[in-house]
Amino acid sequence: MASRDGRAGGATSRLCRARVPTPDFAGNYPVMSPDLIRIDDCDDPRIALYRDIRERDLSGREGLFVAEGKVVLNVLFTARRFAVESVLLLENRVAGMKEILAAISEETPVYVASQDVIDRIAGFHLHRGVLALGRRRMGESLSGLVAGLPQKALVVALVGISNHDNVGAIFRNAAAFGADAVILDETSCDPLYRKAIRVSVGAALKVPFTRNGDADAMMAALDEAEFSVFALSPAGAVEIADLVPTRRVALVLGSEGEGLPIGLLSKLGTMRIGMAPGFDSLNVATASAVALHHLWRKQAR
Repeated sequence: MASRDGRAGGATSRLCRARVPTPDFAGNYPVMSPDLIRIDDCDDPRIALYRDIRERDLSGREGLFVAEGKVVLNVLFTARRFAVESVLLLENRVAGMKEILAAISEETPVYVASQDVIDRIAGFHLHRGVLALGRRRMGESLSGLVAGLPQKALVVALVGISNHDNVGAIFRNAAAFGADAVILDETSCDPLYRKAIRVSVGAALKVPFTRNGDADAMMAALDEAEFSVFALSPAGAVEIADLVPTRRVALVLGSEGEGLPIGLLSKLGTMRIGMAPGFDSLNVATASAVALHHLWRKQAR
């Protein structure tokens, strides 16, 4: 009988789950998980898009992205914003992934490999040994995302933020403080870059976002949707503690070095975070946490 991966049933070594599970002595049924497909050759074409991970991070994966780590995969599988193409696991991580794997389709290939094979696939020592390929969403426009937000909404707008750690951390903060969306200009880094996803602890797979256009297009879309837009700047006109947000508010953040362009700042309301004398700035991700916490608390009242 042909197997799910298209080979004859005996051609691929795998661990198959029972189609009719047997309960334990307490009457509890075991957690179901997809079939596991053994990979013994790092050149196996079925895992080609996992090969040389770091190089492909830069060159792209044909509309796909790599998610890494147990917590991140749990978000990918349960948030369901992105289709899951396949999973690749280190053999000693399978037992700890059973409940998480139960959330994906039976048709999703789950590949299992030894440490030596998975390291040769990745091109470096992959100690986590938990990977999945997701498919990017296509055709989601800036105007469509903003127009579809609820009447009470909080948006984070990123301009020129090219550091993957900062983008990942901002997404994590956005999820923690209830942001409805993140919009990024085309000069900001890709939130689906593997490191950005990992730093976000999966928030980049959960919080809706778009990354296209320039800052002017982003501000026009927010203005059209009747958002109050505030840029965070050390020289902001209003102390953030004194700001009372409207029902629809957007927080605009720029890069740590250059900050937001002067021309853009001149068109927006600006706010600052109060600090001790002699110091006037925070890391952009840290500043986003302070600002988003304030806006979230004030909007909730």
